Amino acid sequence: MANAMRLFRPSLRAALALGALGLAALGGGLYLRYLVIEDSVVGLACAAGSRVMICNPRQLAIALFTNSAFGITAIIAAALNLLRPSVVFLAVALVAAGFGIVLYNVALSGVAIGVLTLGFARREFEPE
Repeated sequence: MANAMRLFRPSLRAALALGALGLAALGGGLYLRYLVIEDSVVGLACAAGSRVMICNPRQLAIALFTNSAFGITAIIAAALNLLRPSVVFLAVALVAAGFGIVLYNVALSGVAIGVLTLGFARREFEPE
């Protein structure tokens, strides 16, 4: 019965992995934003129809943040984590919010981080 009252907390190994995933998402988002999307040389090369390898990921990232995909994914995963706390939902929401905060989906990603914080106040799920 004491186990049923435990709050959701990731293990130390999971917390370290989540921290690494969050930092990798922020780093990847910063790379995409400042060295791929906002770089004028890359933008001009892609606009001119150059076959540079970075143009496809650039177009994909632009399409995703234009449609708020990072923020919406972060909100959905954070809401699922609030309903049923899980390290997997926490990781998906954290990575999507990390990319979203850097790639112009700040409002939705910020709300997702707030909902993720509420997820730590939930009881741990016990399978029957």
